[in-house]
Amino acid sequence: MRPWRLLRELAITSIGLSMAGHSKWANIKRQKARVDAARGKVFTKISREIIVAARSGVPDPAGNFQLRTAIEKAKAASIPNENIERAIAKGAGLSGGDSELEAIRYEGYGIGGVAILIEALTDNRNRTAADLREAFTKNGGNLGETGCVGWMFDQKGVCILRSPIDEEQLLEASLEAEAESYDLISIDEDDDEGAEVFTTVANLENLAGVLKQKGFVVLQSENRWIPSNIVEIETFEKTRSLLKLMDALEDLDDVQSVTANFEMSDELMSLVSSQ
Repeated sequence: MRPWRLLRELAITSIGLSMAGHSKWANIKRQKARVDAARGKVFTKISREIIVAARSGVPDPAGNFQLRTAIEKAKAASIPNENIERAIAKGAGLSGGDSELEAIRYEGYGIGGVAILIEALTDNRNRTAADLREAFTKNGGNLGETGCVGWMFDQKGVCILRSPIDEEQLLEASLEAEAESYDLISIDEDDDEGAEVFTTVANLENLAGVLKQKGFVVLQSENRWIPSNIVEIETFEKTRSLLKLMDALEDLDDVQSVTANFEMSDELMSLVSSQ
């Protein structure tokens, strides 16, 4: 028996070829067109990640995995080096005028009982809560109490890979790095092939290192909330309402990430996008 076939058989019990129950929201975001005006918000969000990462550890990416991954994300978004260096300096306390940023998780519901988890970085939690409540209310949702939906999600470490993807090599590398699963995905609007490899949060740095050693191009390493159950959305109105809510939440300055536990058909998504 060829070694990779043995590994593939072992993988049935030790690593999933795909991770059941993933929300499609990450894929939806990749497929949706982003206007140039949104770039400024992307720069701000990632710069805040760099500031917090530099503040929480040493301001040197070589010794700070969180900072290193934030910088990789910044470069993937074409953020200029001077912006990155400025954010690191702020986090290290080498430049004044920056308020202390606090990481807060918020939870709520969208139409149809969809669970939504929001991670924010803010210097004013009252402002952030008010902005979130308004976004929920205007789009058919409700901002809930802490813990109301958090139990429906598990946090995982994720490495996003760019083509070329050799699935046999990916399976071997995933097993060596103690990954839990992987998905083959399209990483951009041109349907270029890529992959997402999932592991525990504690093992993310090790996974990223092994994948790079094996020659894979790691576009991004991140912690992500994965829903444990999925709500299927089957009507046009609910689809439109949820996508408007997700966009409204993500457009808020203090919001870093939004995760939800809904899925919908490609046909419904296309129909809503065409309106």
